[in-house]
Amino acid sequence: MTGKIERSLEELYRNDPERADAVVFGRRGTSRRGFLEGAGLAAVGAVVGGTIPFSQNMPAGFVPAALAQGTPATPAPAPAPAAPPAEKKGPTYLNFPGKSDKLVVIGERPLVAETPENLLDDDTTPVDKFYIRNNGQIPEAAKEPDKWKITIDGEVNKKLELTLGEIKSKFKPQTLRMVLECGGNGRSFFTPKASGNQWTNGGAGCAEWTGCRLSDVLKMAGLKSSAVYTAHYAADLHLSGDPKLVPLSRGVRLPKAMDRHSMIVWAMNGQPLSNIHGGPVRLLYPGWAGSASQKWLTRIQIRDKEHDGQGMGGTSYRLTIKPMVPGEKADPKNFKILESMPVRSIITSPANGSKLAAGTREVKLRGASWAGDLTVNAVEVSVDYGMSWRPAKLERSKNKYDWQRWTAAVKLPSDGYYEIWCRAMDSTGRMQPHVAPNWNPSGYGGNPLHRVAVLVG
Repeated sequence: MTGKIERSLEELYRNDPERADAVVFGRRGTSRRGFLEGAGLAAVGAVVGGTIPFSQNMPAGFVPAALAQGTPATPAPAPAPAAPPAEKKGPTYLNFPGKSDKLVVIGERPLVAETPENLLDDDTTPVDKFYIRNNGQIPEAAKEPDKWKITIDGEVNKKLELTLGEIKSKFKPQTLRMVLECGGNGRSFFTPKASGNQWTNGGAGCAEWTGCRLSDVLKMAGLKSSAVYTAHYAADLHLSGDPKLVPLSRGVRLPKAMDRHSMIVWAMNGQPLSNIHGGPVRLLYPGWAGSASQKWLTRIQIRDKEHDGQGMGGTSYRLTIKPMVPGEKADPKNFKILESMPVRSIITSPANGSKLAAGTREVKLRGASWAGDLTVNAVEVSVDYGMSWRPAKLERSKNKYDWQRWTAAVKLPSDGYYEIWCRAMDSTGRMQPHVAPNWNPSGYGGNPLHRVAVLVG
């Protein structure tokens, strides 16, 4: 087998856990449990950097967080001599004016960058740490923001053409702290791999948004009885440069557009909305896939049917109605539009891969949780691979759609390698699963529990 490129670690574990253990830890011909009781356990400990106090709870085929591929803090394991895995490049960090150089680039054309979970430890996500998602070419920054024009037309009684300055002066402003999340957040957790940018949990942030209620503007235009859906258009150019092609044009059902939290936004964290985040003006539909929150907004068309613009058909921003076999050909009739995002919780402190001093017996945790249109009812944490769970303390949110911060403290029996897991439950009782659920070819809805590796001593 010399010279053969090994399958990816996750694929190998999915198809042949025993073979995976042999490749990663250099031992074959014994059961996983037997492997973890003798010399094999010592080998695993050597790889992750310490003894594993709760090793008896590790399930067969389990990839330790310290070895899992796909995140900057969890490098791939060293190649096994008999069958070396394909070389994995390290992450590419962002180099963009006004943005943190710790954001990880997961797409260069168009520019897409995510925020590592430990950078989301602020109650309000700073602009420099907020993720970036584009679909087309980034337009030039507006030289005179207040002269930017927005058109409201379609199924309305009166077509409106308003400048941003007029919107600011005519409509009552509001400031709300709310989560904006990319529809593909969590895509990298699907097996087999789904198409698109391979987000982990970093396609989300919670900023303070200032603007006016979209409903106030639509009421001024006067909605016809035939109005059922919005259609959004923007100033960004298609990647091809063809002005006839639209990079993205999505919409929402009218009840979502009329919700008092849905906004036309011109400021972020008290500052004029930056160009990279859609300035001078964008839409903000909290709780729903971020693609609906059109950046560089130029037009809202009200339609008498579901919008059919770019990003509204096929498997784009759509989930399966009935589960499909992972990897099989998709049936377009079996898909529905992705709207409210699923429940998710993350550990923001400590960071994945943290090393703690010898003798540490308690670890204080901080994190964040959110649940689309719903609220989070509970967050739980575990340090023994999910054999036992303890509740975290949920903090109060400032307003609806604000994420819910949480804290907890966990006890550790000894030095060694630990995984800290967290999972959230939403207000309908849905709990974050252990693995990404409901596989779909474009990888939406991937919200498995979050886990970080820490080494004590």
